[in-house]
Amino acid sequence: MTKIKPQKPMIRLLLGNAAALGPGKIELINAIEKTGSISGAAKMMGMSYRRAWNLVDSINQDFSAEIIITSSGGKGGGGALVSKVGLDIIEQYQKIEEKALDSVSDDLDKFHRYLMEKSIK
Repeated sequence: MTKIKPQKPMIRLLLGNAAALGPGKIELINAIEKTGSISGAAKMMGMSYRRAWNLVDSINQDFSAEIIITSSGGKGGGGALVSKVGLDIIEQYQKIEEKALDSVSDDLDKFHRYLMEKSIK
């Protein structure tokens, strides 16, 4: 029999046709906050710059305020920073995630028991 290690469930917020915000975008926003650039965040996360840039563009398009503020590269260098609204969004997402996981913890424990052992035939 194979044991499956329990993992923390991930929350993805789907808000109609607008924003889809989940752990990947939150991780990218956090990485940009830490590194001060999209390229640095992409490297930190092991993703291509193009993928990171497309996600930043998507994030900024989905919200009414700019989440990631970018400045062009060049001689003085470029960079990116997370706006106050972006920091608030991270905080709100984490609160929602915590509340959601707390509210279903017993159900998740029961569900996990179904996954814990698999028979190998």
